[in-house]
Amino acid sequence: MTTAPGATTPPVPDAEELYRELLRGVRGLCCGATRLAGIASGGAWLAERLQKDLRLADAPGVLSSVLHRDDHSRRGLSAAAQTWLPFDVNGADVLLLDDVLYTGRTLRAVLNELFDYGRPARVQLAVLVDRGGRELPVQADFAAARLALPATQSLALARAGGVLRLQIEGV
Repeated sequence: MTTAPGATTPPVPDAEELYRELLRGVRGLCCGATRLAGIASGGAWLAERLQKDLRLADAPGVLSSVLHRDDHSRRGLSAAAQTWLPFDVNGADVLLLDDVLYTGRTLRAVLNELFDYGRPARVQLAVLVDRGGRELPVQADFAAARLALPATQSLALARAGGVLRLQIEGV
């Protein structure tokens, strides 16, 4: 990673520490009937791990934003992430999980995808990191951390051997 002269990059938070904070916050958001759905891919990893740590019987779902994005010309289409919801969305209490909330555009696309499957009773959002910079009027019900980064940088979640790691990418 390179940084422009005079620019400072904030320290990268410890992803495992943030995960523990996310787990605490999600416990406060969940009721007995809450269904977890992670936004592909980082959010799906979080939903999978939370499902185990919360000892929830039902498998978490995965939501892809690919079919509802407004930036296909820049990002292209990816068949890697597909939506899979092992529960009936109609009337469900859904907790969406994502690794990083930034502009809100991915969340908008994911909400469109979710509503293609039915009409949930309630949708909440929990994220590992809220980095500000919203372009749409959305917010997380819970964020483990808030971190300001220049628009030229991005924050990415990686996992290796079940261990989560955050990394700052870009100039």
